[in-house]
Amino acid sequence: MLAKWSEAAKIYADKRMPVMLAFGFSSGFPLLLVASTLTVWLQESQIPYALIGLFSLTRTPYSFKWLWSPLIDRVRLPLFGRLGRRRGWALFIQLCLMVSVLLMSSIDPAVHTAWMALLAFIVAGFSASQDIVLDAYRIDSFTPEEQGAGSAVFVLGYRIGMLFSGAFALWLTTYLSWTEVYMVMAAGTFVGIITVLLAKEPDKDQKYREEKEKLPFGPRLRRFLKESVVEPFKDFMHHNRWGLILLFILLYRLSDEYKAPMAFVFYKDMGFSNTEIAYVSKIYGMLATIIGGLLGGIYIKHSGLPKALVLFGILQGVTNLVYIGQAYAGDNVYTLALTVCMDNLSAGMGSTALVAYMASLCNVAYSATQYALLSSLMSLPRDIFASTSGMLAEQVSWPVFFFFSSLLVLPGLFLLFYMIRKKIVV
Repeated sequence: MLAKWSEAAKIYADKRMPVMLAFGFSSGFPLLLVASTLTVWLQESQIPYALIGLFSLTRTPYSFKWLWSPLIDRVRLPLFGRLGRRRGWALFIQLCLMVSVLLMSSIDPAVHTAWMALLAFIVAGFSASQDIVLDAYRIDSFTPEEQGAGSAVFVLGYRIGMLFSGAFALWLTTYLSWTEVYMVMAAGTFVGIITVLLAKEPDKDQKYREEKEKLPFGPRLRRFLKESVVEPFKDFMHHNRWGLILLFILLYRLSDEYKAPMAFVFYKDMGFSNTEIAYVSKIYGMLATIIGGLLGGIYIKHSGLPKALVLFGILQGVTNLVYIGQAYAGDNVYTLALTVCMDNLSAGMGSTALVAYMASLCNVAYSATQYALLSSLMSLPRDIFASTSGMLAEQVSWPVFFFFSSLLVLPGLFLLFYMIRKKIVV
């Protein structure tokens, strides 16, 4: 048994993993700048809970990125195309992301709340676009058997990126203004920029190019729509019960995603300072997430995706209930550490399993478009349904809020059991 686990773990020494780590960081750090870190800034600016919850709608580009994913999947940028189809888009988007975060840093949300919402929406748009190309790069870089480990390292980098824009950003507020903190956050784009310049295009990249001969606009447009939109979705529909697959991806992380917009608001309500939240939630919690992700990758390699999805799904619901104990414990940093670590350990496992499952569904010829569709469904509960979490938190107690969020794990689990029995998930 130990020998099998040791053999499965060797994949983490592959030379592709440092690139996955850096790209994971690039993909992860912008999210909290429009999510939990921003909610702390909004709360300190005396923005009502209901409006803070509605700020989840500024992250809707993550849920609808499949609309423009064919463009990123199939078209080479004129000025950046010599870097390759994937790397060219990545560099362009990272430059745009840096500028948009800098603009966000110049806004006072207490005075210009609408402008802050608009800029958060723009940052989310560039971040979602970056996810499209970096997810495609990852999928193109590994075989189906390696996707679990590749996803685990990518998620590890993703969590480190969130540590940068979460714990580090909150710690900086002790010494800097929020404007200065967001200016520092914009520097996070340099990790991706440097990696893009040093990395190589994946061996599986199709190196798509427009035909050299000049065609009329009409035929070129029809060819683009056929190869970039029709064929990727038609190919995905070859999966058995593809509609149930899409529904499962939408439901699997619903429990965790619903509570996410209110998590930092809850910590502040309990009386914790930004420094305490930074150290516990974004350092100890992030380490627990990383460990969960790595263990999840190994477990998937050893036991397969179906068992992993079931086990990790159950853990996601159970660990949400731990927050009820925290609500009664109040301002107790030790129970906070236990609560956050347990929750993040299961979240790291669940995220790795779901990402690996989605990657296994993608055809490498259409990886960007297909994965963008699947990951959009994964983020839809966080960005749309979770926008109501602030309204619920204003109406009920925190224990009731977290009990309700834990129940949201059941629809995904029931569907998963059905899909395993029908051999839709194998």
